[in-house]
Amino acid sequence: MRKLAITGGGRCNLTNSFACVFSESDRQPDGTFPSAARAMDLTSVYPRGSRFMKKVFSRFDQNDCYRWFEDKGVQLVVQPDQCVFPRSQDAMQIVNVLERAMREGGVQVICGQKVSAIAPDLSVRFADGNVVHPDAVVLTSGGATANILEQCDLKLLPPVPSLFTFKIADDGLRSLMGTVVDDVTLGLAGTNFRSHGTLLLTDWGVSGPATLRLSSYAARWLASEQYRSDLLINWLNDSESGVRERLAIMSEGSRTVANSHPSELSDRLWRMLVERAGIRPDARWAELGSKGLSRLVNVLISDSYPIVGRARFKEEFVTCGGVSLDEVNPSRMECRNLPGLYFAGEVLDIDAVTGGFNLQAAWSTAYTAAKSIATL
Repeated sequence: MRKLAITGGGRCNLTNSFACVFSESDRQPDGTFPSAARAMDLTSVYPRGSRFMKKVFSRFDQNDCYRWFEDKGVQLVVQPDQCVFPRSQDAMQIVNVLERAMREGGVQVICGQKVSAIAPDLSVRFADGNVVHPDAVVLTSGGATANILEQCDLKLLPPVPSLFTFKIADDGLRSLMGTVVDDVTLGLAGTNFRSHGTLLLTDWGVSGPATLRLSSYAARWLASEQYRSDLLINWLNDSESGVRERLAIMSEGSRTVANSHPSELSDRLWRMLVERAGIRPDARWAELGSKGLSRLVNVLISDSYPIVGRARFKEEFVTCGGVSLDEVNPSRMECRNLPGLYFAGEVLDIDAVTGGFNLQAAWSTAYTAAKSIATL
């Protein structure tokens, strides 16, 4: 609940319409998307677990989630970016609804009792030495799985951070802290990892949705590289020919390079990029020549900055890794080799980009596990 209370900047981005994943032609008269289109390209939002989530969504998807919360009295709104929030813009409303549902369902919540291990016979051992023998166990412990499950002989994938910001060793870039560029393409040199979206420049490097998406797609690779790589930025999210055409229009007349720049880029950012291309800001376009123009184009479409680390430990949003999906039956969320042991949420090797997709995975897997246990 503590983590839920801070999601979405305290407003709780509890799911997504998933309209950004599908084409508009798939929308039905009631505004939802048909199940045939539901997982058209879930890999774009679930770098790990997309096929598994396709099966889980057949039992409880974003539309079911929307109805569930509204049935509990929570009015929801869909933002232009397709993120779904409570109309109140208050995450505590979601926390209170869930706590009320637990009370009404007779759920007993015990705090301050650390679980130290789950045994193959499903007995649960607590740190104080107490042992209980439940009818079923549902593990929703986030990324903290190894110590609890080490007796169960399950395939566990090492948890590594996902959805984090990059530290950049470039004083010029960091001096522009607070600058936002709405539509850029990011990449990691020597790889096929790419993302696009909004980029935020900070006093330590880069953040924003485009950065978080890239960190998600490349989470394991970046961990293997000790978070050292070269970040490539296409500042205009355009091709070389497209950028050349734009510069040709901008260069008409006798204006200086500094006084004519793409509207997407602030004056300060543009001046920095011009200087990175080895061009004087007061130079006139006619003075650049083909070599100067090529240097500027290269900076605009493939600007390179060294990544020297990531956000501090625990500042990342989620982890990838956890219980291998090979161990779990997606129709029940039950362990294939240990009947009665269920999993839901981030404890599984499922994680997503920002936008409510991680919480939707938690809702969907938890609902499926709960329905399965209800039939015991």
